[in-house]
Amino acid sequence: MESELLPKHLGFIVDGNRRWARERGLPTLEGHRRGIDLVADIAEECHKKGVKIASFYIFSTENWNRSKEEVDYLMDLVEKCLKKFIKKCLKNDTRIAILGTKERLSDKLKAIVEEAEEKTKECKENILAFCFNYGGKQEIVDAVNKIDGEVTIDKIEENLYHPEVPPVDMVVRTSGEQRISGFMLWRMAYSEMLFLDKKWPDMTKEDVSMVLEEFANRNRRFGK
Repeated sequence: MESELLPKHLGFIVDGNRRWARERGLPTLEGHRRGIDLVADIAEECHKKGVKIASFYIFSTENWNRSKEEVDYLMDLVEKCLKKFIKKCLKNDTRIAILGTKERLSDKLKAIVEEAEEKTKECKENILAFCFNYGGKQEIVDAVNKIDGEVTIDKIEENLYHPEVPPVDMVVRTSGEQRISGFMLWRMAYSEMLFLDKKWPDMTKEDVSMVLEEFANRNRRFGK
């Protein structure tokens, strides 16, 4: 596909892991495991197709309200998967960017987050971004609080989490839900939206091609 028809930044709201597991008579935690494992494959396929930035919403600040068992499992899962992602990203010249706050994270998990970003910071080819312990409103508040003097659009953008991550060209949400749940609110000002009925663990590499074809057929006017 011609580069001008490709999104530079493709964002995924990863949804449906628990329902996917329940439909198959599996523990809901197994849905999360399958879902996180799939992120690496989908990100790699996006990058192979020419998408430079792939971002994934994997844990919101509201998700702390879930059961302790589920939250603890998710934190452990992220720890293990980040270690795997570091090796794969170094091999593929992909930088890891984690958007969110470190508040409430364990010292061990904070260290792994910092390690993932530090070890891959020199990678230039692609970016793999995770919205983890992330809230879209909180990101904007945190950006404004960093600004001295007059608040402007440019200054807010300069103070977002990982300001090098550009606006999202297309946001894909799985599971049939049609809402954005606070995902990258600032960067989504002119994003194309695509809502898929399939649960996240059912996503395939072929679906990436379908998403890119859909994007290529959209007419983006940016308010014009």
